[in-house]
Amino acid sequence: MRVMVIVKATAESEAGIMPSTELLEAMTTYNEELVKAGIMLAGEGLTPSVKGKRVRFSGTSRTVVDGPFAETKELIAGYWMWQVKNMDEAVEWVRRCPNPMLSDSEIEIRPVFEAEDFGDALTPELREREDWMRRQTEAGQQ
Repeated sequence: MRVMVIVKATAESEAGIMPSTELLEAMTTYNEELVKAGIMLAGEGLTPSVKGKRVRFSGTSRTVVDGPFAETKELIAGYWMWQVKNMDEAVEWVRRCPNPMLSDSEIEIRPVFEAEDFGDALTPELREREDWMRRQTEAGQQ
């Protein structure tokens, strides 16, 4: 199963306080373990929300909202995409993670929808288009 592992933002990450060399070393070592285990598909840290934008949808209307965004606990500071056997394996890997923040922090794990999850709504034609897009994306990453 694929999961998105979401590192929640903190006041420090939203203030743009960068990690120490020691934390970068610990996280690099951890990421290397994920790669060696064949777990990690992708992962990145995100800049503070002051550099971001949101687009709100209402019918056919689109409104752009500039950051920063108020609720730090609702923001994401980084993420990984992992391929794991099950949620228990993902939890065990997260338990091994160094604290990614300077203060108390939280990491959320969410399963990624698979094609089967959409049932009959994902017609064979739509599935073929999805498969084509996935192949094109993967080819562009090599």
